[in-house]
Amino acid sequence: MMRDSDETAVSKAAMTSSVAMAAMTAMDGQEPGGRIVGLGHDVVALDVFAEQLAEPDGGMRRLFSPRELRQSALRGRLKADGDAVHLAARWAGKEAVIKAWCEALGGTFPLPYTVDNVPWARIEILDDARGVPHVVLADDDARALSEALRGVQRDVPTASDAGAQPGEGAPRWRWHISLSHDGPVASAVAILVVRR
Repeated sequence: MMRDSDETAVSKAAMTSSVAMAAMTAMDGQEPGGRIVGLGHDVVALDVFAEQLAEPDGGMRRLFSPRELRQSALRGRLKADGDAVHLAARWAGKEAVIKAWCEALGGTFPLPYTVDNVPWARIEILDDARGVPHVVLADDDARALSEALRGVQRDVPTASDAGAQPGEGAPRWRWHISLSHDGPVASAVAILVVRR
């Protein structure tokens, strides 16, 4: 029988493995992969993040969508470790997504957002029914990503979300993300892949 910590380790390994497999598949160009155009990583100190989250003005919570807040609260109750650790992992995920997006654009294309106007709550890190995290962009932000990527690579179409297929045989982009937390830190890796 597996202990809860063993299940957590297996779950983390499976998520990390799925991101690694997606990256390897992307590198060799076989479906369901494509070409990696961006890679981002972020680490969050849990104690500092929990302090910011607890501030009376609630400013940090406004950077998350209602769905992210709800999922983190539920996960915190189920694991008996509170929502801060799960929000910290999602925050690391959001930061990793922005870093991957910026890397995809390189130094020659304008960034769609500045530090002051990143739409944090519209870049969601949500779990599916199996607890696997996914990047979900609001429609406007998905269009901004697609348009920005058009400048980098001509064959990237406009898409309404990470899983959209704009037309038969058309290329598309996809996010791969892995979240983790252990001890005093939360961490995330995000990979942006353009697929045919």
